Amino acid sequence: MKSMLRASAAVLALSVFATPALAQDAANEADAQAPGEIVVTAQKRSESLQSVPVAVSVLSGESLSEAARPSIESATQMVPSLNFLKSGTTLNQTIFLRGVGTATFSIAGEPSVSTVVDGVVYARSGEAFSDLVDVAQIEVLRGPQGTLFGKNASAGVINITTQMPKNELGGTVEASYFDRNEVRVKGSVNLPMGESLAGRFSAFYGSYDGNIRNVTTNEWVNGYKHWGARAQFLYDPSDDLRIYVAADYYKNDDDCCADIIATAPLTGAGVPTTSLAFAVLPNQDGAKTRAVAQNLVTATKEEGWGVSAQADIGLGDHTLTSITAYRGWDNTEIRDGDWLDKAYVGFAQLHDSGPQTSNTFSQELRITSPGDTALSYVVGAYYSRAYSERTFTRNVTQCTAATGAPNNVLIPCGSVNANPSTFPSGTATFGSTFNNFALFGQATFKLSDAARIIGGLRYTHDKLSVFHSRNTTLAGPGIQPSFPVTTTGTGAPAAPFTAETSNDNLSGKAVFQMDFSDDVMGYASYARGYKGPAYNVFYNLTATGTNVIEPETSDSFEIGLKNTLLDGALTFNIAGFYAKYKNFQANNPDLVAGVVVTRFTNAGTISTRGIEMDLNWRAGRNTNIMAGLALTDAHVNQFKVAPGAAASAIIPSGTKLGYAPTWKGSMGIDHRIETGSFADITLGTTMNFQSKQLSLFSPNDVQRLLGTIPAYALVNLSVGLVSPDDKWKITAQVRNLFDKAYPAAIINGGVSGSYRYQIPRDADRYWGVSARYSF
Repeated sequence: MKSMLRASAAVLALSVFATPALAQDAANEADAQAPGEIVVTAQKRSESLQSVPVAVSVLSGESLSEAARPSIESATQMVPSLNFLKSGTTLNQTIFLRGVGTATFSIAGEPSVSTVVDGVVYARSGEAFSDLVDVAQIEVLRGPQGTLFGKNASAGVINITTQMPKNELGGTVEASYFDRNEVRVKGSVNLPMGESLAGRFSAFYGSYDGNIRNVTTNEWVNGYKHWGARAQFLYDPSDDLRIYVAADYYKNDDDCCADIIATAPLTGAGVPTTSLAFAVLPNQDGAKTRAVAQNLVTATKEEGWGVSAQADIGLGDHTLTSITAYRGWDNTEIRDGDWLDKAYVGFAQLHDSGPQTSNTFSQELRITSPGDTALSYVVGAYYSRAYSERTFTRNVTQCTAATGAPNNVLIPCGSVNANPSTFPSGTATFGSTFNNFALFGQATFKLSDAARIIGGLRYTHDKLSVFHSRNTTLAGPGIQPSFPVTTTGTGAPAAPFTAETSNDNLSGKAVFQMDFSDDVMGYASYARGYKGPAYNVFYNLTATGTNVIEPETSDSFEIGLKNTLLDGALTFNIAGFYAKYKNFQANNPDLVAGVVVTRFTNAGTISTRGIEMDLNWRAGRNTNIMAGLALTDAHVNQFKVAPGAAASAIIPSGTKLGYAPTWKGSMGIDHRIETGSFADITLGTTMNFQSKQLSLFSPNDVQRLLGTIPAYALVNLSVGLVSPDDKWKITAQVRNLFDKAYPAAIINGGVSGSYRYQIPRDADRYWGVSARYSF
């Protein structure tokens, strides 16, 4: 840690002393022009990015829309500190910042990275993994942000703002086609509705066949079909009143994401072995495997909707803001858990279906003072209630070999060489209710024209209640007995398991901020992070998993410099950070009823430290360069064994955290050639790379080795025609130019000890064409 902090300090000092020389060089940059000022709301008020003492990466809506798919998953390629765990359903996908995130299948666990859309906090990270359409800007706030954004921000915040209604008639229509039959269409229109009232209406549709071939059905899978719409209204009659109302709805129907069997059968020691089941599986070729053999298509069916209202009311020179929101989110996971085309002797068929319904009500009130006074502040209160309920069914088909059946032959259940099949089944209904109340405040005091101190506190009261009931018939792989177990004679639970816990917490932050010149600002900060209690409530819950998972806390330190150079044409920001998390809430591999699952526990103490850099340079009137780099060391300090787990289940100190590559970087260059004719020419390239990263956070060193995603780099190219007045644009692009195959996730517990990979769309080279027209 000491060496990384010394490196951070050295780089920061170098930035300060290098500033005068760079500023002098700016006088010779005749073509350099200042990029438009980037305004962020990282401190609950609109401020210049370069004046905010927080490490923030900003993505424009345009750069996101030109990505593989306008989503948070695509944003990870452009923000080096941001990583993403891809899974079979959005329920189980996770965001990581600076190597910290919460991956869990539990219905009673919360994310470490909060997602906020137009001021509304999404209680579950999966709600934010749909298409992001008509987005104005994404701010990625790195490190604990709980003082102003709440307990789900213990690792950071993704703050999304959409395009606001304008009181002028106009709009945009865009269509895209990518190979393998991917189609996307979207449009937005502004409508004046009176002197002070404007409306904005947007809609989108997208579909994609997929990138994996299911040889059983002879169809492509891992595709999607998405559509949705949003209506927004802005009433702005005076400087003292502004009312914004929004409603949105979307529906997703994905046959995604099937796990491919990417390795041959392996022993527990990782040694190749043999298995009859592989006679009916496609060839295994690691990250280049593009086929599955499944008789149930792994899928996610999802519906989300919400309404929100924000009122900004002038109270003298202060502003009272109220944000009221209600959101619904329904998600059904359909999963093939045996990864074979049918049941065989020795290889049972395992099919899952798990519909979940969720809703969240939230209310925030805050008062904001003027920002140009000696003492400025934000104070407020927040309440939310998040309810989720899931009914999960696991159906098993199994059989044994009939007398006289041949040996060393794969025998299908239902054939003459198999005894009659049995059909074990289990259905569990479980749910959670999170109630959260908080009071918060943050103040900035000017010590002088150049120096400021910032302090903030947040009081949080959490109350969590859960229930669970499972009814099982027969016994089978992946199926535990009924729970809670009773002696009623039927084997079914007489009453559900219930539990409740609550917790109070005081967290906050302290910052010293200094303007070294008009163009250089530095800061040093301390933040106390917090994430509330949880339970490991999932389908196969047993008595050993009913304990409370204690709240997670963190102590975070950060130093940073924000530099504006070359007469404003270049911004260069750098931050060094260190954070230590206690009672870290994490998933660990566990064996339940013969099936590898993950167990949500307090995993002990972990830490993360590193250096991050962001650069934005207007190199010429028509040339822009953006770059980012993150060096991160996130690892286990001291692991804590879960209740009831074996002593051997310890993850060694120093083990890297999952989805925390040591090096990760990105760079983008776009250039416009003014032709003087009907269309200008645009050229662009983006590049991103990352070092190897752990996918399997396991106590087993063999699993960690085989569950490590190798280093990879991707290059994307684009060329386009655009009208001189930017009314229309046609762009062709090639993504993953060098056809670099890589897995987005590696999971153990496949057929006969094999490893399963998740293969994203961007793991293959592909091309596309987009056309946009504005009116």
